[in-house]
Amino acid sequence: MLENQKFETTTDRLNLIRTELKNKGLDGVIIPRFDEHQGEYCAPHDERLAWATGFTGSAGLAIITADQAVMFVDGRYTVQVRNQCSSDLFSYQHIFDEPLENWISANMKAGQQIGVDPMLIPSAWWDRFAGGAEDAGAALVATNSNLIDAVWADQPEKPLSPITPYSLEKAGKTSLEKRCEIAKQLKDAGAKVLVETQPDNIAWLLNVRGDDVEFNPIPHSFLLLKDDGSANWFVVSRKLSNDLSEYELENVETADPSSFISSLEKMTDKGTQVLIDPMFSPVATRLAVQAAGGVPLMKPGAVTLTKAKKNESELKGLRDCHIRDGIAWTEFSAWLKREVPQRAEAEDPVHELEAEERILMERQRQKDFVYPSFRSISAAAGNAAMCHYAATEASNTAILPENTYLLDSGGQYQDGTTDATRTFAFTETSEEFKRAYTAVFKGFVALASLRFPKGTQGHHIDGFARRPLWDLGLDYDHGTGHGIGHFLSVHEQPQRIGKPYNPVDLVAGMVMSIEPGYYVADQYGIRIENLFEIVEEDDGFLAFRNLSYIPIEPQMLNMVDLTRAEIKWLGDYNADLKRVLGPELSPDAYDYLMRCTELPE
Repeated sequence: MLENQKFETTTDRLNLIRTELKNKGLDGVIIPRFDEHQGEYCAPHDERLAWATGFTGSAGLAIITADQAVMFVDGRYTVQVRNQCSSDLFSYQHIFDEPLENWISANMKAGQQIGVDPMLIPSAWWDRFAGGAEDAGAALVATNSNLIDAVWADQPEKPLSPITPYSLEKAGKTSLEKRCEIAKQLKDAGAKVLVETQPDNIAWLLNVRGDDVEFNPIPHSFLLLKDDGSANWFVVSRKLSNDLSEYELENVETADPSSFISSLEKMTDKGTQVLIDPMFSPVATRLAVQAAGGVPLMKPGAVTLTKAKKNESELKGLRDCHIRDGIAWTEFSAWLKREVPQRAEAEDPVHELEAEERILMERQRQKDFVYPSFRSISAAAGNAAMCHYAATEASNTAILPENTYLLDSGGQYQDGTTDATRTFAFTETSEEFKRAYTAVFKGFVALASLRFPKGTQGHHIDGFARRPLWDLGLDYDHGTGHGIGHFLSVHEQPQRIGKPYNPVDLVAGMVMSIEPGYYVADQYGIRIENLFEIVEEDDGFLAFRNLSYIPIEPQMLNMVDLTRAEIKWLGDYNADLKRVLGPELSPDAYDYLMRCTELPE
């Protein structure tokens, strides 16, 4: 019946959802921006939140009831959500400051039921939302099927991209070595089985790569690892080649993903302890273990933690690909600084989408480049105030000399993943802008040059990057640093630097971003971002070693506000740029690099 109908507007879709709620005997439905793997990036098949609400950001959720529709987003998306989700249809909440459980507690009534697909939210979220429902006398209900799928008539098919083996030379360890290492951790924890649903973890563990999700070289699948190192891999067989000899499948049995939950139940005898990550495994896995009489051990994922500490082969690949990425960035920057004023004078200005295409073209010239690691944030003037802005044909703004421009961009290379941000100016900027840019730079250097003891966690050091902004009464509403994968996800768990509590020790071998910023709505955005490897120094303290080789625009700095140490850091950084990149650049990019590394008085 739905097949011949089109539901083009958000109003149509909300009405459809509300009709389905009534048919199911539910009073509300939670729609997270997650797929079955709790991933940041979703395949078109899994963009349920975007279909239902129009919001296309990478993080958020909605609750829809008979008479309300509420969007929950973080500080990166406060502008975007209002642009995409009409205030006539939606109200807005901050996902951390005004969380969904509080809304449920205050708005739902006794006896009401809120549906949620248990494959689409992790256990930690389920517990929070269920607590809010209990406070209201309502109940959170695990639905047997997905309510959005039931009304989304033209929902795309699930992805079926091929899965390819990843070479041992680049991976650094065999799959069997990795599985045995994790199995030992299982035994130490007293667990018999590990539930793994994160595609990047499974790709790393089995030494495979895929293309089921844009920008991420990972295949969708599920995995159960036993304490003897053997595994059951739940993967669509069509994704694998007919010749399995190149895959590292020793002691690995394959099965269809549709049997994942039932197989977990069968594998779980009464009293069997099963390790489940409360933040990154769907609550359906915990419910299945409990239904079978097992004991879920809710602990951070063993694969997640082990993968975060890169081995020497992975670190070598990351160091190498960042040099090639730095060449691409510097060639792009030289082009941008030349073309923006010239093209504006000729009344044919460079636009955001053209700049995005240009950085892609420069990367495509580099060895082992595969594709971008995320959609580049190519943002002129006020668009840069939206931290996760993506240019469209409709919003494609001219990059004019009198405005500033921000580019946040990264690449997937066969030997690593990159991510960096730079802010550009083409004429003299305002003193207000210079003051903020200088504070962002000072915070960047403060963290980049920090030495810290073992046992330090990301929230312990976040304030070092914010202090120069705080001194001016300024701040930014996003994290300061995230982990990075090795030809995997550009945002890798579990290490983070930010205000929220994150009980993960920073250790040597982790790779992280440092990216303070500052934003003024409708005017400009500032961010400086490099990637760094955490290293252990001779005295046992830890430090950040730079990986990114990209010029930092100096003309926006108030040099008189910099300390000697900050000026020395920039001088040393510029010397490294000239040494590493100089011989590889075109004459035009080399000239740009020489100009950009001359510090203003």
